[in-house]
Amino acid sequence: MTLNAILISVFEDGLFAAIAAIGFSSISNTPRRAYFTCGLIAAIGHSIRYVLTLPDCTGMHIILASGMSSFAIGVLAVLLASRIKCPAEVCFFPALLPMIPGMYAYRTIEALLSCLYYSQEETFAYYFHQLAYNGLTCTFIVLSMVVGATIPVFLFKKLSFTATR
Repeated sequence: MTLNAILISVFEDGLFAAIAAIGFSSISNTPRRAYFTCGLIAAIGHSIRYVLTLPDCTGMHIILASGMSSFAIGVLAVLLASRIKCPAEVCFFPALLPMIPGMYAYRTIEALLSCLYYSQEETFAYYFHQLAYNGLTCTFIVLSMVVGATIPVFLFKKLSFTATR
């Protein structure tokens, strides 16, 4: 991949994450003044994860990349929350939602249903492997996102609680 193609892909990834975050913000009763900040944080965080998982860059596993980008989202939310006079959670919850591993969850349910449908040992073993792999990957991605996003709230406790005063 050329550098221009990578930059365009990163920009597209961030743009679509920002649109999704603003959409999630609008349905979760977030103040309008926070929409741009939520979109910006989501775009930066999702782009970080995208770059970290690129084989040409670091080729990091999606679980670790999700944790690191969630940490970046948490830091940005804590730092920018005081500007919009909202709690950091108002910013990082919508920013994290585009990073939810929907395909892994879908493949987990698909493999579960296939396990129930097929009774041949070889076919069942294949789908059970898919169930375990996708289910564990989905679970650990969500867990790393939760841990990564909440660590900055505790690290910058004074700053995060003065955002609404």
